[in-house]
Amino acid sequence: MVVATGRQNGFWNLLTFFKKDTVNNPTGESNGNLEKDVEKPITRVLFCGPHCPASHEYTALYLQNHSYIKVDVLPFEDVPKDIDKYHVCIVKNMSLNSDIISRAVQMQLIMQYGVGLEGVDIDAATRLGIKVARIPSDVTGNSASCAEMAIYLMLGLLRKQNELQISIQQKKLGEPVTETLLGKIIFILGFGNIGMDLAKRLQPFGVKVIATKRSWASYAQHASKLSRNEVDDLVNVKGSHEDIHDFARKADIVVCCLGLNSETAGIINKNFISSMKKGALLVNVARGGLVDYEAVINHLKSGHLGGLGTDVAWTEPFDPDDQILKFKNVIMTPHVAGVTEHSYRSMAKTVGDVVLQLHAGLPLTGIELVN
Repeated sequence: MVVATGRQNGFWNLLTFFKKDTVNNPTGESNGNLEKDVEKPITRVLFCGPHCPASHEYTALYLQNHSYIKVDVLPFEDVPKDIDKYHVCIVKNMSLNSDIISRAVQMQLIMQYGVGLEGVDIDAATRLGIKVARIPSDVTGNSASCAEMAIYLMLGLLRKQNELQISIQQKKLGEPVTETLLGKIIFILGFGNIGMDLAKRLQPFGVKVIATKRSWASYAQHASKLSRNEVDDLVNVKGSHEDIHDFARKADIVVCCLGLNSETAGIINKNFISSMKKGALLVNVARGGLVDYEAVINHLKSGHLGGLGTDVAWTEPFDPDDQILKFKNVIMTPHVAGVTEHSYRSMAKTVGDVVLQLHAGLPLTGIELVN
């Protein structure tokens, strides 16, 4: 099998893990039988763009013993002209519009290496009979990883991470005075898998959790990990979308965990931030498009917004010269909240299993089809 990318240091250290996992073949056949079947046609898997390289590297390792699966990585600019050669597409950071999808004449499945599908024209894929899917975040450790990043950003802002480094450089001791999570009111905006994992992890910190969700009734019907009573134990006050400004007025920290769609784009705007407490903190581990950049800049300048901790941005990759990075109360990470060994190994296995199932003509498991 060929992978169109260079190996990074430590890449082969994961061989043992994947060799063990591939023993359990998701197609139901023994690996030996599959390897002997050299007449099987090639199933070609496309990873779009160079970002999040561990996604294609770990998937390639998981599939390395299956010679009839070919994993490629293409630059963004090459995808439109070469997508016609592939059966499975992992979009990552690329937008697949109707024009690009119309060229995917052999495509059977478009997937995200995670949950976000806002860049995929799902209607266009549906018209062409192409399935579109995400990987549920609650079973791979992705949502847990993002929840931990949210706590990291909260603590970094409260403990004034950037100012601490300045004190070290200036050989100062015992300053600045920082804050704790203890006693804070945390507003989880969007109580999905990430929000739920965040609420669970906040329990030992002695905080009050308030959260909004469009429909708590539908959540209670479909939530697989927690019962209604357990959710009530995690959330002190529950609200709906209409309550977001009222909840923002009460919170010391707002954590954005929403999915990005036409209704949520720019939801953290001037009105929302103005409704927050003066000095309150904003944390975003979801999507950059949820936040109005100018509104954040202006409220940081005025001092109304006490700090920003974000793993995502309005344009990605980030501009290292962006003026927002000049604020001492801004912490930014390069879209790595879900990029952990645990979650990426789990998602590589999910992608690999689905590709093998597709190749064998079996039902696809472990993913959430959206069309």
